[in-house]
Amino acid sequence: FISHFVSEVILLRCLQKLCCMTPPPPRPEYDLVCIGLSGAGKTSLLSHLCNEISDGTVPTAGNITFLCRAETIKKYWSRYYQGSQGVVFVLNSAASDEEMEASRSELLSAMQHPQLCTLPFLILANHQDSPTARSVSEIQKYFELQPLARGKRWILAGSTTNNMEAVKESFSQLISLLEEKEVLPSRI
Repeated sequence: FISHFVSEVILLRCLQKLCCMTPPPPRPEYDLVCIGLSGAGKTSLLSHLCNEISDGTVPTAGNITFLCRAETIKKYWSRYYQGSQGVVFVLNSAASDEEMEASRSELLSAMQHPQLCTLPFLILANHQDSPTARSVSEIQKYFELQPLARGKRWILAGSTTNNMEAVKESFSQLISLLEEKEVLPSRI
């Protein structure tokens, strides 16, 4: 009888702790800017990531390609970047050589932009499920990421809407970069 009573008290305490727990601490929120050329798959990836999958995903109007080519609105770029804490750059790994060069140029511009140059970058080589897709290592070599991104925090990962677990893992790695505390060198 006593052991049964003790078990009930322990069970009751456990249930009270579980049921009466304070809410979990709020998760940190980060402001990210997602950029890339038309057709890279930004909208599709983000829709799948947010479980807003639809058969008829319509590409986003006014993407970075339009902004980069329209000299008359170039002065407004910074409005898209203000307050960003990280950058997601999506490229079509199955694109033509000309489009790959345009993506490389846009990535270089983004990495040198005063409001983005100190932020961590997640570069998603999308459409990896396409038979004509370049591998992640080919893209890293083609984009010359080692010298281009020297001193920057960046991740290059393959992506496809058919493997959202890999995309989620890439975002987890980006979150790790965002959470890193930069250690300032001590002054003498």
